[in-house]
Amino acid sequence: MGGADSVPCEETTAAMEHSASAPPSRRPRVVVGVSGSPGSISALRRAVHEARRTGAELWAVSAWNVPGGDVTAQDNPAPPLLVEQREQRAFLELFDVIDRLFGDDGPGVPVHLVVGRGPAGRVLVQVADRDSDVLVVGAGRRGRLRRALGRPVSRYCLAHAGCPVLAVPPSELEAALATARRHRFRRQRLDVGRLKEETASGAERGS
Repeated sequence: MGGADSVPCEETTAAMEHSASAPPSRRPRVVVGVSGSPGSISALRRAVHEARRTGAELWAVSAWNVPGGDVTAQDNPAPPLLVEQREQRAFLELFDVIDRLFGDDGPGVPVHLVVGRGPAGRVLVQVADRDSDVLVVGAGRRGRLRRALGRPVSRYCLAHAGCPVLAVPPSELEAALATARRHRFRRQRLDVGRLKEETASGAERGS
């Protein structure tokens, strides 16, 4: 796979093995946010498909932060050692997701691993800074609770990105898991047989 890169902004720090002297590639880029969630995995698979289809590089991006986020860090900066550990952890988790999903052979396209400090939406928009880029994000699931908790990453990217944004809807499995969680939260009886049928029919439609 390709090397690791830093996000080109002041709020982020360099990751591993990045060479500042290396000439920037002008190949098409597909940038995708990877958090390890089911939605981000769906987005990653779609991003790989788009990169293969267009002959583009894949830029897999993971956002990280110190406890308390940027607001706390302004008044009480985190110790440098903690910042370094958080960054390394984010990189290793990102590498692990790519490795578990595609194995030693990789996804079949050039890959750059990028870790950036800050909110995920902002980091993704800062990485996908070319007009020719395609930014792929998980659309997430709708709901009043999610809207109340804050703007989803996909909505932020659609509002602020300077390149095309592809919002990937939840997979059938993710939708089934969400249904199971809702039933558990409401203490309702879950019809497992019906859930399996819905998941299977959804998989057939997507094949």
